[in-house]
Amino acid sequence: MPKSYYEFICPVKILSGRKALANLPYELQQHGASRPLLVTDAGVVQAGLQQPVEQALSDAGMSLAAVFDKTPPDSSNKVVNEVAALYRDKNCDSLIALGGGSAIDTTKGVNIVVSEGSEDLMAFQGVDRVTKPMQPFIVIPTTSGTGSEVTNVAVISNPDANVKMAFMSNKLYPHAAILDPTMTLTMPPRITAATGMDALTHAVEAYICLQKNPVSDSFALSAIRLIRTHLETAVRDGRNEDARLGMANAALLAGIAFSNSMVGVVHAMAHACGGVAHVPHGVANAVLLPFGMEYNLEKSEAELAQLGEWMTGPMPGLTPRQQALRAIDAVRQLASSLKDACGLPTTLKEAGVKKEQLQSIARTALDDGSITYNPEETTYEELLETLTKAFE
Repeated sequence: MPKSYYEFICPVKILSGRKALANLPYELQQHGASRPLLVTDAGVVQAGLQQPVEQALSDAGMSLAAVFDKTPPDSSNKVVNEVAALYRDKNCDSLIALGGGSAIDTTKGVNIVVSEGSEDLMAFQGVDRVTKPMQPFIVIPTTSGTGSEVTNVAVISNPDANVKMAFMSNKLYPHAAILDPTMTLTMPPRITAATGMDALTHAVEAYICLQKNPVSDSFALSAIRLIRTHLETAVRDGRNEDARLGMANAALLAGIAFSNSMVGVVHAMAHACGGVAHVPHGVANAVLLPFGMEYNLEKSEAELAQLGEWMTGPMPGLTPRQQALRAIDAVRQLASSLKDACGLPTTLKEAGVKKEQLQSIARTALDDGSITYNPEETTYEELLETLTKAFE
């Protein structure tokens, strides 16, 4: 049945393609910015990806006012406060996030506290708690999965409470996202696979969750087609710029889709796996996606059947249930192929979860906001059963 009413937003300017990075100075100038703080991590710096950013600025007579290169894989409110102090100390006037989801989400958190003039990120946890205009903010992804470059969400850990906190506001959208394939060429195969499966999870959940709409559907399906075409190539041949650009665009499209339609039970469980067992988000999604699709099969058979064609091609003669099951099987086959290519885990046990942690993960997932938009209602017992199936 068509939606009688829906809303859709994506205010981020997108610059995608070879040499897109050369536009960075212009984008800063358009916002009156000249003293950017770069937020990145040691791996990105070691891969030599900070240098092209500095060169792009230097070519236009600009430079970085400060650099924070210690973003951890699972960033926290304490890291946000440290970076915010650096921003203020160096009199910065804009933010550049260079990296994957952790660097981008950390920068979003920094933007909240410096723009709000606050010392307490925790005060803004939840939905629409941010009120002030944000500082100019540009994202240069070095992975292709989170879609954070085009979302209004940041997920940041609170190590004291052992949970991941969600921040959501339309003020959190970056002003521009720069997708340059040369910035993802050094991504290792396993990270390429995990982030690619993260993007696939975004697209699939965007297509079946309760807030889906015709516009988000088009973005989700386009992302799935690109992932089907490019992910395995990007994992097996990381220097292939066409595959890298295809996956960068796929992650962005999936990000736009899920930031409007939201995600569901897979993300709730993945967030909990991250908070309780410190499983990287993309790895958790890769393991849990087919189990989440099975969990929603009764309520989302028609949508999953449609996804089957996008994942495997036309399936004449099959019933909708058979097509839906084919879609789930296609995800499992892709995960298995990626495991063969780079060792990507396909069970929670392989991902480092301990069996005694499953109950805590289930309880944490039940309180996750993503559950709200899942097609099938959830209970603790059902979540624990699903996690147990995914364990080994």
